[in-house]
Amino acid sequence: MRVFAAALLLAAAAPALGQHAHHQTPAEPVRAAPEATEAPAENPHAAHPTMDHGSMDHGAPDQGAMNHDAPTATEAADHNGMDHSAMGPAMPETAPPMDHSNMDHSKMDHSKMDHSAMGHGSAPADIPMAPPPAAAGSGPPRAADAIWGAAAMRASREALAHENGGMSLFWFQGDRAELRVREGHDGYLWDVQGYYGGDIDKFWFKSEGEGSFGEAMEGVEVQALWSHAIGPFADLQLGLRQDFAPRDRTYAVIGVQGLAPYNYEYDVAAFVSDKGDLTARAELELDQRITQRLILQPRGEAVLSAQDIPELGIGAGVDKIELGLRLRYEFAREFAPYLGIEQEWKLGQSADYARAAGEDASVTNFVAGIRFWF
Repeated sequence: MRVFAAALLLAAAAPALGQHAHHQTPAEPVRAAPEATEAPAENPHAAHPTMDHGSMDHGAPDQGAMNHDAPTATEAADHNGMDHSAMGPAMPETAPPMDHSNMDHSKMDHSKMDHSAMGHGSAPADIPMAPPPAAAGSGPPRAADAIWGAAAMRASREALAHENGGMSLFWFQGDRAELRVREGHDGYLWDVQGYYGGDIDKFWFKSEGEGSFGEAMEGVEVQALWSHAIGPFADLQLGLRQDFAPRDRTYAVIGVQGLAPYNYEYDVAAFVSDKGDLTARAELELDQRITQRLILQPRGEAVLSAQDIPELGIGAGVDKIELGLRLRYEFAREFAPYLGIEQEWKLGQSADYARAAGEDASVTNFVAGIRFWF
């Protein structure tokens, strides 16, 4: 009778033991049900009053030892009541890459972005606007001599000085070489100049002359000048001028020649003759490019005198004014024929001298000539 009662108790407790079998740790074998003298309680957990869930290790399980096969229906049902939040954070899913090709960057406000935190590298530092430090010139001026010797470096030093401004150049230009068609007697004119020297000091020479065909030359002069640069675009010129017509006369010359702002070329000089006469002349011209080869050149010249010089037909004050306009075409930069017109006026006492000699005080010249240089 007692044996029959024990079997009945084991049969009643079997579902509860199967339901909690997965909570047992691997280190503890499944205990056999003790002999019970009382009927099982309605709560299935009551059959395990001594199970300590607090001592169970609910940390991250050893996935290598886990059985990843599909769970049974009983196991799936038991997991519904488990607290999965205590099992640690789940592994995040890898986000797919973003497709920037469809983004409208024109509506993004980049002004508030901190580009310094991006991997664009640091911005270059501003160039300091200050003179070089004193240490920049503290080294020896000819350090290479200590290595190679002064004799070995002399030829290189001379070549460097020659190729960087120390060489002498020759330049010659025919600014005006033209025929003049006018009322009465047609004439001619030349105006040439050139130099030989370096960037700072040059020997400068000039020559001008004009006349009418079949008559004596109206004027011929030659200048020999020492030219010294007093600025990037200005030269101070000192020297002598010799006139051969209408009379032989020698002058001391002081002048300035150069390039003014807006590409105006100027030549201003004062002359003191061996007779004590003081005169001055100012020339101004500008090249206006219509195309790369077609150039319009306005030109002006004024001659002044401090006193009357009757033998030369020059009156005190403004002696003569010339205004001209020439249009040239450069077949090459060194060769350009031109056509133009020029008006001359003698003023004041000079006009009276011209009329007394049977000449016109105002003359219009139609000109055709060549401008060249080499």
